[in-house]
Amino acid sequence: MCGRFALTISSADLRDVFSGLDLDDFPARYNIAPTQPILVVISGEGREQGSNLADRRAVLVRWGLTPGWVKDPKDFPLLINARSETAIGKVFFRAAMRHRRVLIPASGFYEWHRPSKESGERQPYWIRPRQGGVIAFAGLMETWSSADGSEVDTGAILTTAANSAISAVHDRMPVVIRPEDFSRWLDCKTQEPREVADLLQPVQDDFFEAVPVSDKVNKVANMGPDLQEPVVIEKPLRAPEKQRPDDGQLSFF
Repeated sequence: MCGRFALTISSADLRDVFSGLDLDDFPARYNIAPTQPILVVISGEGREQGSNLADRRAVLVRWGLTPGWVKDPKDFPLLINARSETAIGKVFFRAAMRHRRVLIPASGFYEWHRPSKESGERQPYWIRPRQGGVIAFAGLMETWSSADGSEVDTGAILTTAANSAISAVHDRMPVVIRPEDFSRWLDCKTQEPREVADLLQPVQDDFFEAVPVSDKVNKVANMGPDLQEPVVIEKPLRAPEKQRPDDGQLSFF
């Protein structure tokens, strides 16, 4: 699953990646955790020739999706991830898959590897694109309304089976949407979930590199760039025997 990620690219560069994006400046974030605000990109209202309206908009949502029909979020699990293979069939994610698909910009994500069942310690890894830059996770968005009329925008990251490179760390990874597919993924008016299902695949094996880092990232209070500094580990990576299924609920590290 994906329980922490980072977004450290400048807002100017992010505007270039998401062409036509309406975006305010924001600070670099090295340890984004569940329940915190995350930046998501949504489809704009569209623009006619000569219009100044942006094709896409950036909004902040709480990381942890809450469907609109939930009565009390306190009694509902925090859904930070959704399995892409089954999301359209799940009552939690069905409406968002059809009507509220989003992109979640990231510089990379963190994952924890447990060497064996006997070992209780997990080694964190900073997983980043080999070529650098920003990536876009496939995401879902829902707006929850309380009885008093207040609204909270919420979101989740779609995951898929890890490719052979990342499977040595964990058996799941975020779905990465390529720039050429941004418009297809965001177009919920003409593109039904079955028509974008081909995008929900593991990225190619050589796309990411996994860098071992210190356990500073385990604490949400640690937010500096030192979280991504490489560390030397004694044992090389090997695929875990078995991981718990990614059911979309929050895991505690």
